[in-house]
Amino acid sequence: MNNYLGYCGLDCEKCEARIATIHNDDALRQKVAKEWSAMNGIEITPAMINCVGCKIDGQRTYFCDVMCPIRKCAAEKGVENCGRCELFSTCKTVEMITKHSEEALANLSNQ
Repeated sequence: MNNYLGYCGLDCEKCEARIATIHNDDALRQKVAKEWSAMNGIEITPAMINCVGCKIDGQRTYFCDVMCPIRKCAAEKGVENCGRCELFSTCKTVEMITKHSEEALANLSNQ
């Protein structure tokens, strides 16, 4: 099992929020907060950028920990990731990520 492959197919090891967290890099936190704020149309502060990975024990961003419908669904179904779910090919929830990330789609399709 690859604990760094998020339920959605994104590679947590490459995530700038995780990199900022493990290196305690406040400049990177600020950059990520600015980018994510613009991308999502909400205010995300650098203090919110603390995450070790979707499936790793420890800190996660508030969205990933509490609000992410993909993480919640996969955890409830007990699947390692969405690629292992029988509904993957028609799932509109995981499509929130896979329609924007070819890498995530490829990671999940290879399950």
